[in-house]
Amino acid sequence: MSYDKGFWDKYANENESKFNEEFAKFVRDLVVSLRCTSVLEIGCGTGIDLRLFPETFDVHGVDLNDTALNIAKEKLPKFDFKKSSITDLPFENSSIDFVFTHQLLNYLEDDILEKGISEMYRVTGKYIMNCEKYDESEKQINSNSKFRNMQKRWLGYKVKIISNVDMHEEIEPDKSRFTLLRKL
Repeated sequence: MSYDKGFWDKYANENESKFNEEFAKFVRDLVVSLRCTSVLEIGCGTGIDLRLFPETFDVHGVDLNDTALNIAKEKLPKFDFKKSSITDLPFENSSIDFVFTHQLLNYLEDDILEKGISEMYRVTGKYIMNCEKYDESEKQINSNSKFRNMQKRWLGYKVKIISNVDMHEEIEPDKSRFTLLRKL
């Protein structure tokens, strides 16, 4: 599953049509309810999951795809979007209150996933949320992706697992597994 620019450019251009207002509201409301003021989405694409955050928030998004980042910067000019990998996040230790992924980790090789988990843990000050297609055994979905069991992946870290449930289909039609952690 190496980086395929053609696949991700096509994904970026289709991303706008995949805007899910219910999921974007869910993320915003969760971040607000947890009293966080800064948020980072890793693999933010065109920024659709960040779109409903008020400009009073310190909002960041990272992605490897220039096409997606250009769309995000154009649509959400007050937010901070950077080209970066999950394995090398351009943020200080514990500098972001709420770090999340939404169906990104399903596309990563196991070694990149492990480095990415370590980086998410490093940059978050409070909470981490992963919404990923779930299977206990992490079997292959197709040639580009695998199911993930994020609760199992976080067991070696100093975190409290707050939630690990399938999302309601009205919020996330793919019924991704919602895993929310508090950094200890």
